[in-house]
Amino acid sequence: EGRLMAWILFIGFMALIMLRVPIVIAMGMAVLSAVIAGGFSNQLYIVPRMVADGVENPGLLAVPFFILAGNLMNAVGMTDKIFNFATTLVGHFRAGLAQVNVVSSMIFAGISGSAVADIAGLGTIEVKAMRDRGYPVEFAGALTVATAVIGPIIPPSIALVIYGFLANTSIGRLFLAGVVPGLLIGISLMLFNRYMAIKHDFPREPKASLGNIGSQAIDGIAALAAPGIILGAITFGFTTPTEAGVLACAYSVLLGALYRTLDAKRLWKAITDSMRVTAMIMMIIGFSHGMGWLLAIEQIPQAMAEAVLLVTDDRNVFLALLIVFLLAIGCVVEGVPAKLILIPVLLPIIDHFGIDRVHFGLIIVYALLLGLATPPMGVGVYIMVGITNRPFEKLTLAVLPFLVPLTVVLILITYIPALTLWLPNLIMGPP
Repeated sequence: EGRLMAWILFIGFMALIMLRVPIVIAMGMAVLSAVIAGGFSNQLYIVPRMVADGVENPGLLAVPFFILAGNLMNAVGMTDKIFNFATTLVGHFRAGLAQVNVVSSMIFAGISGSAVADIAGLGTIEVKAMRDRGYPVEFAGALTVATAVIGPIIPPSIALVIYGFLANTSIGRLFLAGVVPGLLIGISLMLFNRYMAIKHDFPREPKASLGNIGSQAIDGIAALAAPGIILGAITFGFTTPTEAGVLACAYSVLLGALYRTLDAKRLWKAITDSMRVTAMIMMIIGFSHGMGWLLAIEQIPQAMAEAVLLVTDDRNVFLALLIVFLLAIGCVVEGVPAKLILIPVLLPIIDHFGIDRVHFGLIIVYALLLGLATPPMGVGVYIMVGITNRPFEKLTLAVLPFLVPLTVVLILITYIPALTLWLPNLIMGPP
């Protein structure tokens, strides 16, 4: 009967996802069905109790503030300033605006911590600029989806905050661990752009004068300072991640006041959008807590660990299987629910193989992020359909080549732990 609960939970959830039922409803219905099948139909009050327990954690308070900080940065017009600054820096390179797209995302990643915010905020500006300069619209859209992957890797990162909460791991160490992989993703995409530029003879922009670079830098420096303030405050113990989120929001409002771009209408929209996204994430976290409770009753994490160890006891083989598994899951389940379901199951196996939890955090967050660009979920591609008015199939085909450099970086950070662990160990000392 117990294993029946686990099967109903898993099969019910996957079937509802395939039917395109919203994630929150799919999780809630799967949990409810499993609870009834397990003979708890007279105690259904445990479902809302589990949902409430799942979100009653002070560590999760950082999530809404980082979401709000990203939306406020969009509202005050920092996306335009970031784009203009990036254009003066790398616009004269081969495939200038394609390189600007990457650099803009790397800068914006240090503010929003969200891939979706990157696509929605910078995407419109980047695609329009590239379209006006004669780039194929599918290429511009696909590149924007690929560069958005950098958002949750370079700190601050909503995904890493959630992972830190689930894995009981230092968020400061996780944030520092994301810096080098984030830079690697950016460099790999810029090299790929150069290859595409030689192949298709994409245009380059005129070289900016030193004066122009200086004036745009002064405008863009406020955006560049944001990640330094947030990361420094957490790393050196001045603030908790939640307080750093509040600091990021205050900084965004201050910029809006200085630039005189934040009016009441934009502020209200930023707040309401943030509330909507936060409510959805918290509901997912709540229902996933219910899923975790049911899986724990069934001892599914232990059963999974035993099954993996029967297949292989070799760390490198396990890491290869892990990458393939996470990429497959990322195609069909969104990042937040996938992490919430998988992390409690995978942690005992990770600990058995002696893999550092900070290192594993970057692997799982990044691998699941690639699901933004892969069908059938492909949330990033769906947003880009709305921006470009191009068919989903054409944009998906255009995104596929970008998965090559992105996957190469995933393999590098998986098999070379120093790429993630060097910076946190240098600044915060060995764990």
